[in-house]
Amino acid sequence: MGIELQVFLRWRVLLMGLLGFSSGLPLLLTGSTLSAWLSQSGLSLAQIGIVSLVGLPYALKILWAPLLDRFTLPLLGRRRGWMLAFQFGLGVATLAMSLLSPRVSARSGTVAVAVLAIVIAFFSASQDIVTDAYRTDLLAPKERAAGTAVFIFGYRMAMLLTGGLALVVAEHFSWRVVYGLSALLMWLGMLATWQAPEPERVRPPRSLQAAVVEPLYDYFRRPGALTILLFITLYRVGDTIANVMVMPFLLSLQFGPSEIGVVYKVVGIAATILGTLCGGGLVARFGLFRSLLAFGLCQGLANLSYAALALVGKHHLLLLLAVGLDNLCTGLAIAALDAFLMALCNRRYSAMQYALLVSASGVVGRLLGGVSGVVAKQVGWSLFFFTTMLLVLPASALLLRLRSTIREADSDRNGN
Repeated sequence: MGIELQVFLRWRVLLMGLLGFSSGLPLLLTGSTLSAWLSQSGLSLAQIGIVSLVGLPYALKILWAPLLDRFTLPLLGRRRGWMLAFQFGLGVATLAMSLLSPRVSARSGTVAVAVLAIVIAFFSASQDIVTDAYRTDLLAPKERAAGTAVFIFGYRMAMLLTGGLALVVAEHFSWRVVYGLSALLMWLGMLATWQAPEPERVRPPRSLQAAVVEPLYDYFRRPGALTILLFITLYRVGDTIANVMVMPFLLSLQFGPSEIGVVYKVVGIAATILGTLCGGGLVARFGLFRSLLAFGLCQGLANLSYAALALVGKHHLLLLLAVGLDNLCTGLAIAALDAFLMALCNRRYSAMQYALLVSASGVVGRLLGGVSGVVAKQVGWSLFFFTTMLLVLPASALLLRLRSTIREADSDRNGN
């Protein structure tokens, strides 16, 4: 009974930690860490805002995902070859970034930093595509959730290094040192890719057109494909909408930015990592269906802690409890959902299909998140968070209808 721990000791699962580290390392180097560097270099808020657009490749990566299904590099196979190429590109581009200096007085330097940031974001988004496909192709059904948990652990550790720790290094040394050290750390991902096992070979799509059309046809010809897609879009919708408003809500209770920051950085990240690790073991023990149902309900119920905080007012212990529960349940749900998405992918088209399913999993929550502020203002914070809890019910009802489909997916029917 309980969490199945043995699955975490398998080499293929442990490997996911290094690949997750490699995927998480570049993210903040073109995000908040880059913004901090530009700000300290004297750039205006308008200029920093424009440079932030370099992150667009992360939102558009589905556009070139079919290319990574269709074409194979001559070294290390279809997945590992692309992974090594993108990791090498990231290392070189990040090292080049460390040699530059964005300053108001040197416009060419700022432009060069922005161009390299776009290159890094493109390579990083591309690495995410092929790493997700590699995880899908390599991991056995019992290993998927555990592999996801270890992957996220590595991802979060990398974000801590290039986020909070990077600011400390920059303060005592320089931003060039931050980016230079980050470039050196990219080699860990390359070493992991070189030593990683090759997934079972499958025949790739015959043409680029087939790489775009066949994954869609393969997915939508399955029984219940639309119901599954609807479930995926609704599974985390309440949690996504709530998270958009958590920061304004906490500030409205007169919690200071530093108080919130410490709780989110320490308690939030620790709880997310614990949630994903526990989720990986629990999915391996109890299967996808029961895990998706239990974790989805927990995710919704966790929002009630914010509703309670709204009723009580500023209360530090309740803040810790709310943030801890929210992130713990989010980690559990992510581990189960990601394992389900991998189970749905045909290994011939795993890059395209996984990118498609991941995009679907967040689109409704992001769209409704755009009006969440208006709703919260109209109904009040306690009722707002109570309503986000109720949003778990439609997905739970669909899950019950999909019980046999999910159990079939859990047995790896797409392992062709």
